[in-house]
Parts: sequence; structure tokens; C-alpha cells
Amino acid sequence: MARFEVNSTSVDTILGWIKNGDVAIPEIQRPFVWEASEVRDLMDSLYKGFPVGYLIVWKNPDIKLKNGTISSGKRIMIDGQQRVTALTAAIVGQEIVDADYKKKRIKIAFNPPRAIAGEEGSPFEVCNPAIEKDSKWIPDIAELFAPDYNQWNFVVDYCKKNDMDGSQSAVAEVLTKIKAIEGIDFGVIELSDKLSIEEVTEIFIRINGKGRVLSQADFAMSKISSDRSYGGAGIRKLIDYFCHLMQAPADVATILQNDKDFADSSDLSRVKWITQEQDDLYQPDYKDVLRVSFTHKFHRGKLADLVSLLSGRDFEKRVNVEAIAEQSFADLRLGVEAFVSETNFKRYLMILQSLGIVDASLVRSQNVLDFGYILFLSLREQHVEAAKIERLVRKWILFTILTGRYSGSPESNFDYDIRRFMSLDPAEYVANMENGNLSDAFWDYTLLDNLETSVASSPYFKLFLMAQVKRNARGFLSEQITVRSLIEQRGDIHHIFPKKYLQKNGHNNRSVYNQIANYVYTQSEINVAIKDNAPCVYMAEMKKQIAGAGQGYGGIAEEDDLTANLRENCVPMDFVEMDVSGYEVFLRERRKLMAAYIKGFYQQF
Repeated sequence: MARFEVNSTSVDTILGWIKNGDVAIPEIQRPFVWEASEVRDLMDSLYKGFPVGYLIVWKNPDIKLKNGTISSGKRIMIDGQQRVTALTAAIVGQEIVDADYKKKRIKIAFNPPRAIAGEEGSPFEVCNPAIEKDSKWIPDIAELFAPDYNQWNFVVDYCKKNDMDGSQSAVAEVLTKIKAIEGIDFGVIELSDKLSIEEVTEIFIRINGKGRVLSQADFAMSKISSDRSYGGAGIRKLIDYFCHLMQAPADVATILQNDKDFADSSDLSRVKWITQEQDDLYQPDYKDVLRVSFTHKFHRGKLADLVSLLSGRDFEKRVNVEAIAEQSFADLRLGVEAFVSETNFKRYLMILQSLGIVDASLVRSQNVLDFGYILFLSLREQHVEAAKIERLVRKWILFTILTGRYSGSPESNFDYDIRRFMSLDPAEYVANMENGNLSDAFWDYTLLDNLETSVASSPYFKLFLMAQVKRNARGFLSEQITVRSLIEQRGDIHHIFPKKYLQKNGHNNRSVYNQIANYVYTQSEINVAIKDNAPCVYMAEMKKQIAGAGQGYGGIAEEDDLTANLRENCVPMDFVEMDVSGYEVFLRERRKLMAAYIKGFYQQF
């Protein structure tokens, strides 16, 4: 089987593909990211006959229609979208949509006298007000490619306006050279429809050579965008606009102005609510929406399967059938609608908040949050009692953080877990996974080892902070200010054994003085009061404050309250007498306390 074919295809043919819908440009890249000057440079390169690279397209498999006939699969462009969009903008005069979802024209101007004289530099320029006023410039070369363009009349009129009656043949020659751009060939690499996504990705990376990686979500979105039969465009808009409006709610007016079809559809109400949402605990992009919607609705975890199903793949008979494609698009739409539902999304956010997740920084793994939402939506669709759903989702999120279950590539575990959640009793499956992974050895040894790190973004340190938030713990040495408020107000993490103090006493290795067991959230003024002193020094001052002979350490005025505060922060009591000689002992003891704190936090759900 040939993996691909390489053909020479004219610009005119490629533009015809786009106009007729024979080639789909992946809508995930829909906003045009090139600068106008890059469009100018592309036209200049084509005019001068310089190479402009290959386009890569992937042929979709043929599909058996309901009437028994075969429909030829469309091509999906997986590399070259920006160049082709630039061509449609400059030659066809088509509006582009920029990163802010605003439609605009990019007009490329041409200066015939400059081209005739062979002056250094480009005879092309991005049109501007000055160029529009200068009769020597053709402000928009798209008019040279218009169906009603008459070169003879155009040349005569141009030369008359610019007193160039003797130069008509020269002007005609350079304009003919521009028109010849339509006939210039691009190299088009057409990948076989028999190739898997993994093979297509590998070929793309090797040919592209720019370090870009295509994800399975990219292919799925390309497939959705190429659909003209089963509502793919509407699904794409739901995903695209939901994610964009979450990040840039002010763009809703621009989107509605430029997309009247969407503005008049019922889908507007499905996503417009997100413009008023203030909570940013879970901020999915198109890949997250696709993965959650697909896994929840199809009970599969591999997005390559979604691409196949949208192509109508019958996995048993190994053929592509229209009925399967139609049903797959319908099911995917239901999955996306469930994802963007205001009720579903806000209830899921409340579950996250109930875990002590009050800031997006507390869960760094988007995979954990994605599967949590998958589980929530799936159990809800199974009509499981709401309280039970909340318990199971909370427990599973914590379990996957503790075990690192979805670190790295999550697809296999997503696939495994969703199938078992749907085929077994969900509570029983969670209990079985706990018994197999969270033994006494895990709590007593593995978790302790995981806490021995200097990485402040460690999921285990974040779990500890979540536990503190959940238990309403106060900041280190604070009388009233909680860890929650310090996190929400973007407070800083500080060292119990001050960093400079450790450095002055021989601990110059960052991995030693920045151990997470040496970290606490505390008020800035308390940290200033601690300075670079040893714990035994600043805690002696703290005791003076309790005795009424000092101040500056957060307002704690009773011994019992100080003891409670240290417990809330898992600080061993004997640290009050410690200097640098006790640092290693302190770290070991605090890790034990932190591990026990996290264990108690987990087991309360």
C-alpha cells in the first residue's frame, strides 16, 4: 500500500477545491494568524517563481451511502492552511477571520512601474490609505482575478491615468505575470486514507520539520469541520465559541455580528452564559471539550476511534457506513451540548470547590479535571443519585491525583476506566481501585517519598493545600487569615527555615532549601518579621508576643492557639527549639505529618 502520493497541483485547482468544499481546512486553526506582510511575501514569492513549500492533505475513507452507492472521501488539509487562506484572501478577495474573531480584508497592492523597472525590493505591498491615493498602485490585486476582469481595458485605463501610453505592453506583461500565479503548481502530498492517525502524525512531523505536533483532537476537529451533511459546522461552533468566550467574553458581540447564523440559532443560548462566569477553576480548550464529550457519550477513551466513527467506521465489518457516521455526529452533538450546559458545568465546578479547589493552580493536571467531568456527565446520564455522583467524583479526582493515574498520555486509562465505570457498579469499581493502589505501604512510604521534592507545583503539595483549604486551616502563625484567603489573594509561599538562613549555614543546594516540607503559606508581614532567623530565634519572639512582651507575628496571643496553628500547618512541635542542625529531622517529621493530613483528607470523602 502506498502511504502517500506527491502531485503538482495548480493554485487555481487548489482554490477550486476550497470553493467546492472538496478540501476541508481544519477549523481548529480558523482564526488567521499570519501578518498581512506575510501574505504580501507569499504573493511576491509566487510572482518571482520562488518555492513556497508543500501542502499536505489526508484523504478521508470512502463511505457507503444508504442507497448502496459509494461517496468518495474528502481531503483534509493538515498542513498549508495559512498559505491557502492567504491565497484566498489575496486572489479571491475573501475576508479572513482574525484571532479576535473579526472579519477583515487583506488587500495586497501591486506597483507596475516598480515591477517594470526591476527595482530592488518587492512590487507588492500591503494596501494602506497612502497607496489607495496613489494611482500608480493597483490597490487590490484580487480585481485582476475577478471573473469580469478585462486586461485590455484595465491596461488602457491604467496607462491613461498615469501618463504611460507608451508603456501599455510592459504593463500588460507584468499583469500577465501576476495572472500566471493561478497556474503555478504547489507540491501536494496526499496521504492515503488507509493510514492510521498515528502514521499520519509521524509522516507530518517528518515532512513538516518545524517541531509542530498534531494531536488526535486536531484530526477529530478537522473531520468535524469537513462535514457538510450531519451538522459538523454547528458542533464546531459550539466547541470553538464556548472555549473562546470563556477566555475572552468581550468578543461575544464581535462573534454575533460576524456570524448571523449562530446568532439566530438556539446554540447561542447554550454558550452565551459562559461570558458571565467568573470562576476559572476549569478552563477547557477544544481538545478538552472533544475528549470529555466523546468519552462521556461513546464510552471510549481513544480519540482515534472518534475520527473513525465520524467516518462511519463499522469496526467489526471493517467498512464505512453512512448510518454510523450520521449517528456518530448526532451522539457527539449531544455530548458537546451536555459539556457546555450551564447546569452541568456549574454543578461540576461546585464539586471542585467542595474539594478545596479554590484556585486553578491547585490542580495542574487538566486530564484529572477532564475525567472528573466525564465521570460526572456519565453518571448523571445514568440517573445516579446526585449525592452519590458528588461523592464518587470527589473521591475519583483525589484518587487520580494521588496515584498520578492520568499523568502523561491518558488515553489508555481513560478508555479502561470509562468502560468499567459503565459496566460495573461505580462505587465498587472505585473501592477496588483503592484496595489495589492505596495500601498502607502507599500511605506510609510511597506518599512520603513523593513529598520529598523541591518542586512547588508537585501535585502532592497541592493536595496538602487543598486539604488545608477544606479544613479552613489558617496561614502559618496567623490568628485569623486562612490558607484559602492567602491562595485566593495570590499570596506567597514562604520557608519555615528561611532560605537565606539555610544558605548562610551551608545549605546552598536549591533542592535542599526549597523542599516542599519547608513551605507554608503565611502573611507577608509575618514573613518580614521572621527575617532570616532560625526557628528557635523567631519562635522565642513569638512566645514573647504570647506573654504580652512583643508583637508582629500575626496576632496569636495564647499558647493553645499557637499549638493549634502549628497543627493546622503540620509543623512538628519541637521545631520551636530548632536551628540549622535540626533541619533534616524537621523535614522528615513534617513529611509524616503532611502525609497523615492528606490521608485524613482523602478518607473523609
